[in-house]
Amino acid sequence: MYKAISAEDAVKIIKSNDKVYLQAAAAVPQVLINAMTNRHEELRNVQICQLHTEGEAPYANPELKDSFHVNSFFIGKNVRHTLKAGNGSYTPVFLSELPLLFKRNIVDLQVALIHVSVPDKHGYCSLGVSVEATLAAIDNADYVIAQVNKQMPRTHGAGIIHVSEINAFVECDEPLPIHAVSEPNEIESKIGNNVAGLIDDKSTLQMGIGNIPNAVLSRLTNHKDLGLHTEMFSDGVIDLILNDVINGNYKGINRGRALTTFLMGSKRLYDYVDDNPFIEMRASDYVNDVSIIKQNPRMVAINSAIEVDVTGQVCADSIGAKMYSGVGGQMDFIRAASLSEGGKAIIALPSVTGKGISRIVPSLKPGAGVVTTRSHVHYVVTEYGVANLYGKTIKQRVKALTEIAHPDFRESIERDYFNLIRS
Repeated sequence: MYKAISAEDAVKIIKSNDKVYLQAAAAVPQVLINAMTNRHEELRNVQICQLHTEGEAPYANPELKDSFHVNSFFIGKNVRHTLKAGNGSYTPVFLSELPLLFKRNIVDLQVALIHVSVPDKHGYCSLGVSVEATLAAIDNADYVIAQVNKQMPRTHGAGIIHVSEINAFVECDEPLPIHAVSEPNEIESKIGNNVAGLIDDKSTLQMGIGNIPNAVLSRLTNHKDLGLHTEMFSDGVIDLILNDVINGNYKGINRGRALTTFLMGSKRLYDYVDDNPFIEMRASDYVNDVSIIKQNPRMVAINSAIEVDVTGQVCADSIGAKMYSGVGGQMDFIRAASLSEGGKAIIALPSVTGKGISRIVPSLKPGAGVVTTRSHVHYVVTEYGVANLYGKTIKQRVKALTEIAHPDFRESIERDYFNLIRS
């Protein structure tokens, strides 16, 4: 059905000045990446185009800056240093629109490095745990190299490709990266409680992974008939699905299915989604499309932020002018939840940073990026409560957000804001 070759032979097609797309998250094709990086002495100015990837990113070593330049559409921890070192750049883009960059040749790809399941008897492989923009990359790259892994789950949905769409195959038998999440602490648990209190039965959920989403999910065990339409999820949803809390019966679209574009977590998660028709994987230009998402009544979007100013502006991708993560899908889902019948758009965050600095601020740091505007945000949640900003004046917003800030900062936040507007 296909002839496998070595990773070293497969990546010989990559040339200097090529643009190379990497499949994202837990589907990162590590074997191909290592083989490509090993060619650094003979390559110059290869642009690596990527979202967040788990695991090692050896091409991002600043010592290899003449060989590789990282173009991040969402900045992960393993490549964050490239922005300061000068061997990386950040391209702001909604996750819903990332496939368009390839379809319209705005980012002209020469090579796509992907990670797939073993083909079935009909010759079809699954993109497994990450579809995002990979289908668009496959369709528009000149050459596609697949890492064929016996341990890649075969997921249902749109991420199915025939071996005829792949130019080279490299076989492996390796576990997927595990994304461990610790137990929520007291503050995260209180936030989870406050968010869970906003969620009605028959709602459809969007949330990421991490301690706060897990804290929310752990408090939904007595809810009924929830749906899942989210760009990503992790282990926290499994027990809710098994106990029929999440069943998708009241979704407005893709009813009876949990919809996502990528996922990462434990081996339990990867085993659970393998050949599971309840889990439907689709490309991000479908999953994150506002016109699609808003068809779900009672759509609840739960996202986080680095800081929020007292007028409701949400900074989620930078610390001041220093880029930290990315736009991702926050605005896709915040806007869609706002337009959904009975929907709720929620920003949830601890009131202070790990260093004790208030995240509710009189004004955003100089250079900070506004991912969600003050006119888009509805609910802001901390461990101290819920601020409903929708339809509120600026003065009312200042009061509501100050009340859910850490008590040590409430007086100074309000005072400093009014000093700013009077100056």
